[in-house]
Amino acid sequence: MTLEEVLIQDNTARAPCTGKILEEVLLSAKTNECLTIGVYESAKVMNVDPDSVTFCVLATDEEFECDIALQIHFTLIQAFCFDNDISIVRVNDMQRFCNIVGDKSVELEDAHCVLITNPAEGSWQDPALEKLHLFCEESRSLNEWVPEITLPER
Repeated sequence: MTLEEVLIQDNTARAPCTGKILEEVLLSAKTNECLTIGVYESAKVMNVDPDSVTFCVLATDEEFECDIALQIHFTLIQAFCFDNDISIVRVNDMQRFCNIVGDKSVELEDAHCVLITNPAEGSWQDPALEKLHLFCEESRSLNEWVPEITLPER
């Protein structure tokens, strides 16, 4: 077995758990009003108050993989997150992701980037968020800088 096969095997073993954990964190952050949804809205928050950002999720699917402007935004967001020690992951199912972070009555057009922030009035903490930070740290130690997480089916 090659090193690449070991790394792939290790990541696929971790992926189902992390998908459930990510969903749990997103729902908790949504309840606590700690989500910023949208590439442009996220860029504004990162520019004004980067210390409030605790986690970043980039979402795409096959339909948007050839969108050069979106890929440039992703590259800039990733660079910002790396420079500011913000954990970052990708998800590959826009529809499922929008169902988690969105409101049923509102169509989300720009949910390609979602930030989890700390609320101004206190420090919201979620043990599941800490697990995601550890997952990202482990992934970086395996040279996977932006790990991809598969969200669980509903």
